Amino acid sequence: MAAARNDPLPFYPVLALLAGCLLAAAPHAPRLPWWVTMLAAAMLAWRAWAQWKNEILPRRWLLLLLVLVVLCLVLARLSPVFASERNVFVLLSQVSMTAITAIGMTLLMIAGEFDLSVGSMIGFAGVAIAIPVTMWGWPVWTAVLFAFVIAAAVGWLNGYITVRTGLPSFIVTLAGLFVLRGLTIGATRAITGRTQIPGIKAFSENDWLAPYFGNDAFTGFFAWMARAGWIESLPNGAPSVPGLPASVVWWLVLTAIATWVLLRTRFGNWIFAAGGDKNAARNVGVPVDRVKIILFIGTACAAALFAAIQVLKFGSADTQRGLLKEFEAIIAVVIGGTLLTGGYGSAIGPAFGALIFGTVQMGIFYTGVDTDWFKVFVGVMVLVAVLFNNFIRKRMTEAR
Repeated sequence: MAAARNDPLPFYPVLALLAGCLLAAAPHAPRLPWWVTMLAAAMLAWRAWAQWKNEILPRRWLLLLLVLVVLCLVLARLSPVFASERNVFVLLSQVSMTAITAIGMTLLMIAGEFDLSVGSMIGFAGVAIAIPVTMWGWPVWTAVLFAFVIAAAVGWLNGYITVRTGLPSFIVTLAGLFVLRGLTIGATRAITGRTQIPGIKAFSENDWLAPYFGNDAFTGFFAWMARAGWIESLPNGAPSVPGLPASVVWWLVLTAIATWVLLRTRFGNWIFAAGGDKNAARNVGVPVDRVKIILFIGTACAAALFAAIQVLKFGSADTQRGLLKEFEAIIAVVIGGTLLTGGYGSAIGPAFGALIFGTVQMGIFYTGVDTDWFKVFVGVMVLVAVLFNNFIRKRMTEAR
């Protein structure tokens, strides 16, 4: 547990990632010879590897970063459209949505539990926002808070059943997956007569809370960059990318908060202890049951945040939204280095996992490759990640 908690922050990988993103995403930036870029990347990689010679988790971040950089360079070479500013921000927007749910899932998996109802919770929370707004005349902010309250109640129920009955959380939340999806479809059809609820955009225009979920941030800064020629602009002078999507801002904020909780708080210690050895944790006074219930609530609220962003950005809700998102979140978490057995992981790893997942998914589309091959890649990637995680677990066991 100590190794997972005391790893240094990934300064050099983040620096290399930012540099790679700038080189790949800024068509107007000066181009360097390929050997200069490779030399700089090799120097950064060597410096990071030397700093973390005794640290397993940061070295994993470095490997994930190298995989991500290689993917970006190859895909940018195969399809110049992939490296356009607009496409990069579309990619970040999609990745951030997966990463938001992955953050909640990460903390729960470190504690040794799963939540398979996340995808259904996304659809359920979206409908819980849309129906009160369009059918009952509620203000948008009230409907959003209502959705979060429902999500917290569902998360509490999942956690309570899991810790009180001793049933595997896999089974408890699998039942929740079907119950929530069925309630979403049945209630929406009963109240509205259809499975899609449009027209939310008109209600959110003057709402004080809606911009925090549906609008772009730093629009003035992006307009200035377009005027300065740093990014592309449209014929009317507006920037091709209006701003930083709200989902990206939420992703960065939640990653920072989750990292701080895991590395700097007593509750973070409790999370690792609950997933490492819950009986030993109870013997030293860790409230294991309470910790797990809180994490189930957090996972459900992360799904509600996903739903709120999606509903207020696109102005509609659909009962089928969130389908299979729980597996995408788990895939990002596993690729990021969290052990399936619990007790080890980080909030930064899933960011790399979500970036790799989203980059391959979008890159296959832009390169013209049959998208069916994406599923093959995901399966192989998950298998390799699990094998690597088992290797880490054995190393940790031998070190003890």
